Amino acid sequence: MDTVLLKEIKHVLLSFPEYWEQDSLLKSKVIDDLRDYRKDLIEKLLDNEKIRNAYTIKISNNYIFRIDDLIDMLRYKSYWDNSYTKYSNEIGLTSEGRYLKYNTDVVVDFPHKDCVLQGGMTNEEVGKKEVFYHKILAKEEIDILLEPKVFINVKKYDVNGEHEVKEFHDSDNLIIKGNNLIALYCLKERFAGKVKLIYIDPPYNTGTDSFKYNDRFTHSTWLTFMKNRLEVSKEFLKDDGVIFIQINDVEMAYLKVLCDEIFGRENYLNTISVRTKSNAGATGGGEDKRLKKNVEYLLCYCKDYNSFKEFNKVYKKVELMSYIKQMENEGKSWKYTSVFKDFGEKVYYKTIKDGSGQDINIYKRINFKTQSISSIAEEENISLEEAYRKYFDRIFTTENSLSSIRTRVREATDNEDNLYSIEYIPVSGKNKGKVTELFYKGKNKRLVNFLKETAEIDENGKMYKKDIYGTLWDGINWNNISREGNVVLPNGKKPEELLKIIIEMATNSGDIVMDYFLGSGTTAAVAHKLGRQYIGIEQLNYGDEDSVARLKNVINGDGSGISSIVNWTGGGSFVYAELYELNQKYVKQIQNLTSEEEIENVIEDIKEKAFLDFKVDIEKITNENSDFASLSLEEKKNILIQVLDANQMYLSYSEIDDFQYEIPESVKQFNHSFYNKS
Repeated sequence: MDTVLLKEIKHVLLSFPEYWEQDSLLKSKVIDDLRDYRKDLIEKLLDNEKIRNAYTIKISNNYIFRIDDLIDMLRYKSYWDNSYTKYSNEIGLTSEGRYLKYNTDVVVDFPHKDCVLQGGMTNEEVGKKEVFYHKILAKEEIDILLEPKVFINVKKYDVNGEHEVKEFHDSDNLIIKGNNLIALYCLKERFAGKVKLIYIDPPYNTGTDSFKYNDRFTHSTWLTFMKNRLEVSKEFLKDDGVIFIQINDVEMAYLKVLCDEIFGRENYLNTISVRTKSNAGATGGGEDKRLKKNVEYLLCYCKDYNSFKEFNKVYKKVELMSYIKQMENEGKSWKYTSVFKDFGEKVYYKTIKDGSGQDINIYKRINFKTQSISSIAEEENISLEEAYRKYFDRIFTTENSLSSIRTRVREATDNEDNLYSIEYIPVSGKNKGKVTELFYKGKNKRLVNFLKETAEIDENGKMYKKDIYGTLWDGINWNNISREGNVVLPNGKKPEELLKIIIEMATNSGDIVMDYFLGSGTTAAVAHKLGRQYIGIEQLNYGDEDSVARLKNVINGDGSGISSIVNWTGGGSFVYAELYELNQKYVKQIQNLTSEEEIENVIEDIKEKAFLDFKVDIEKITNENSDFASLSLEEKKNILIQVLDANQMYLSYSEIDDFQYEIPESVKQFNHSFYNKS
């Protein structure tokens, strides 16, 4: 697609014959003259209104020429001439004259960090080892690329099946099929500042072909790919929202620095280590010369640290008696071994003040009685487990708490081996605003901690020890997760249990959860079961094993994953929509080619129907006199994709009424509703 701005720049530069060698622009000479502030060149550029508007800042009726922006455009813009060899060689992204796929020098200021890569993520069945990236785009082209697109094949699913939908409501769950960068910009106006949690599981850039996602980026392209998406996704977060990014050690260090820049170091919360596999066995279990990988990482940032409150308390549960046995086997002391058989008579002692001036009422406990849990079991002729269950609410230990309240209580009471309780209303913490009772025991008035505060009994009478999740998450079951949700994804699938922890930790009922690397739909499935609203975006085609199939199973009462834990029985709904493909369908068609015989038909189809890059003469590139016929199938496919106009992959919403696209009225109604247009 020819752009007005490029035409104007070329028109100005054509008035300087020294910048041209036949039809090829001598970019380095232009750049050198711009850096030397060549007066006549700058004057001609600034005389052009469109160039002046694009590359200057007006301050007090004076114009400041953003010369570096124009130089960057000249350096990175592909000017293709009529030479096929030069054309094919110039496809790609460069930095200082080197193509990014050969560039291994990545620092914080990595190549093309200020660019937009529209490229997708597919690694199709033909086994492509390199993703196709579009060219570096100028501002005008970026605006076209990222403007809202048309949604088609819109459906709503609920317990009664599939339905036509003409309106979109703010409370609807949403699944979008299409390039996630484009889709994010389609969603931005409607959902900016409304999402409480973003979880993504992007390509790890491992250099393998284990996943359908392209996983063979170079550092620079991978970082640019991630930067484009993280920057826009930040705009979706509420002020107290958070993002979790799952990654392994290949790019984790680089990603941390990138996220520090995008979200701000002050908004960094944690790096969580998630144990994913068992330890190496007796033989060592190393991977090549390296140690076996047992963990992945979750990088966690908030939108605004001052607005972020705190994570909800989420606990890891272990069967209590097994936990006690494990402590004994490891030679560790299990401290919850005492029982209050009688809390004694509660007698008012005195009132003191806490640090904020609030009352603390102190009570002395007369004739209280304690006994060890083991002696109770022996005395009552019951098992230790039965004793724990019977006296569950009275089992305790004491600790040498360093709190200011304990200090005040100790100073206000005595040094005798007795028991005091207090009642007060905390001004902060989990019991803020509630009347709270605490016990202090012994000569030093040690704080009493009850087992019931760190353990629970479920509806079946089973006792569990609870530990708050910190930054090491182990005990999550990664076995047999490939069929969770009744859809199969052999590699890369995450356990529903993992997403349950994240979603419960970061959100409350009704909050919006987003995942724009949705895959088989784990995030959406768990959010659905937990009563959260969700937005999912996926580009790849998983056939019958995709997120839509999984969510339909969830609505119909899927019993796998966390269903039994949260008592899931079905219900709810979601809306599904696809981005209207233009050139993107030809990209897929080209990628699926398996033989030379298919090439000619595709070329003719592209010539007749596709939107071609205005700088490329496809006839000259593919005719009998060119070198095209001597290329391999893969090389031909690469070239044909590059011939397509990068900005015409999907249909813009502004073109929805164009008769040539034959968009049904119901689809138009949905799009108007989604974009809040009349």
